[in-house]
Amino acid sequence: MPASSGNGAVTRSTLRQQIADALRDEVLAGRLQPGQEFTVKEIAEQYGVSATPVREALVDLSAQGLLEADQHRGFRVHEYSLADFRGMIEARGLVTDGMFHGLAKGLPLVPEGSIEGSIGGSDGGAARTAPSGFAADSPGPRGFFVRAGDPRAAAALAGVRRRGEEARRAATAGELNILIGYDLRFWRELGALFGNPYLTDFLHRLRVQSWVCAVQHLSRIGDLRGRLWSDHTEVVDALTRRDLADAHRIVDSYDTHSLTLIEGLANLGAEKTVLTTEEDGKEDGEKEHEGNGDTAE
Repeated sequence: MPASSGNGAVTRSTLRQQIADALRDEVLAGRLQPGQEFTVKEIAEQYGVSATPVREALVDLSAQGLLEADQHRGFRVHEYSLADFRGMIEARGLVTDGMFHGLAKGLPLVPEGSIEGSIGGSDGGAARTAPSGFAADSPGPRGFFVRAGDPRAAAALAGVRRRGEEARRAATAGELNILIGYDLRFWRELGALFGNPYLTDFLHRLRVQSWVCAVQHLSRIGDLRGRLWSDHTEVVDALTRRDLADAHRIVDSYDTHSLTLIEGLANLGAEKTVLTTEEDGKEDGEKEHEGNGDTAE
């Protein structure tokens, strides 16, 4: 067999990732519903590609917990329960707690009320002691930050904050699909500042899964304006001040808000399902009664 130049492998790998990204977006948007089944052939025909990259993409999504593989029936979208959602919230909270602790050690410290100045690169107040107890020159986590005051820190943090501003606008407008995109980018880029790609990937996977679980309930609300969490920039500002207590408070409030909202919608959906089932049962009983009456006559 002749040696490969590598171009085919790169093309297939890229196609595999593109298909996986497209299907993930379909699940996140709720267009692929929990429990919905499909085959490799159906997806290949939909995208006009061969079966191999599609199968690889579906296996990847199965490994990420978004799909379930059935040897005889193809694949189905994973159905998450409320218990799953609670577990995801708890897990991502533990991850962000550790991440915040590390980030606060490496972020440049500025005085209260000088958030914009810090993002622009000002070093005023660099000699202050951080509210968290870290000195301004304490070593940061491995990876991006080495010492507080690193000019790259301000530039990177500014980019994360811009994602937060876009997420806030989307949340305020009730644009769920746009919010999900910016929210995932926000947390992925913020996590990347910690310098541990394994932790960043794990947090990203948790956030994708929690959004998939939430979307099936949020899609029941016609108008989401004022219902979605939008304090992304406040998280960045708290970390810039090295105010771990405030960062934890903001995220804890976010988690409580998410749980309350999704649990409320899930319970409401369950009540409607019960009522619908009871009404259908009554209608069937009435029809059966009418049919028996007709026979007697």
